[in-house]
Amino acid sequence: MQIEAINNISTISELTFGTGINHAVHDGRRADFALLLSMFSNDVRDNTPVEQLETVEITDQTLRKRFDLQSPQPLQSDQSSYQISAQQAHQFHHGGLASAKLAHYLVPEALVYLPEQTHNLPEEVYHNLSLHQQRQMGTKEPKKLMPFDLYNQLIEAQRTYQIRAQA
Repeated sequence: MQIEAINNISTISELTFGTGINHAVHDGRRADFALLLSMFSNDVRDNTPVEQLETVEITDQTLRKRFDLQSPQPLQSDQSSYQISAQQAHQFHHGGLASAKLAHYLVPEALVYLPEQTHNLPEEVYHNLSLHQQRQMGTKEPKKLMPFDLYNQLIEAQRTYQIRAQA
C-alpha cells in the first residue's frame, strides 16, 4: 500500500515548494534546505518541460518535391536517353560547353549506355553465346510439347499435297 502511495506522488519541483527553498537558504536552515533538495527527482525530464517532437520522415522524394528538383540522373540508358544525349550534343555544337552543361543539369543523361536486348549480359559475353543459347534466352514462355496427333497431321498434310499435285 505504501509503494502505491509513493508511486502516485506528483513530481516534486521548485514550483511545488514556492518560496520555501528561498526562505530556508535565506534563514540558514541547512537541514530544511537539504531535505527539500533530497525530495527533488533525479530525472531531469521531471523538472524540465519537454515537448514531444514529432519526427517527420525525410526521403529523397520529399526533398526533391520540396526544393522543386529534377528526378535523379538515371544510371542506365533506355530509349529516351539517346534523344536526350542528341539534344545535348546539339546544344554543345551550337551554344558551346556552357550550353551543354546547362542542358545536362536541366535534363541529365544516363551515366552508362549499355547495349539493349542482351538480357543484362555484357555485350562481349552475349555475342560469344551460340545462336541457340541467344534464342533460348529470348523465349519467355515455356516450350510446348509436340502435339499428340502429330503423326495424323503429317499424314493428312501429305495426302492433301498429293491430291493438289495430281489435280
